[in-house]
Amino acid sequence: MGETLRLEVVSPTEKRLEVEVDEVQFPGSEGSLGVLPGHTPLLTSLGTGELSFQAEGTTTVMVLSGGFAEVLSDQVTLLVDVVESPEEIDVEAAKTELQSAEEAMKTSSPDELDALATAVRLAETRIAIHSSASGS
Repeated sequence: MGETLRLEVVSPTEKRLEVEVDEVQFPGSEGSLGVLPGHTPLLTSLGTGELSFQAEGTTTVMVLSGGFAEVLSDQVTLLVDVVESPEEIDVEAAKTELQSAEEAMKTSSPDELDALATAVRLAETRIAIHSSASGS
């Protein structure tokens, strides 16, 4: 097997994942980042969206929101506010959250828009990943 990266995902309550991967993609605050072994070191804040990684020919997808990423040449550490596997997603709750956030955006103040936009992205990502994983 060629070079790999150690991927660690840590939530506020536990280490959620520690695995050797061939590549990883995650949402940075300024856009999506893809990391392969030997990547230039960096530290960045995380956005909201899809975390995906490939190990031994299998791609795994999770929901990720908020936190920080540290990338080293042989390791990626994600300190996240939210991380969920497809099995953990309550799709009905996500649909309700999406509808509530979209409705609140219609009457929100400019100060509230960023938080509501994040809530919309999080709900949309949950719905998309759940749908993709369940084949519906």
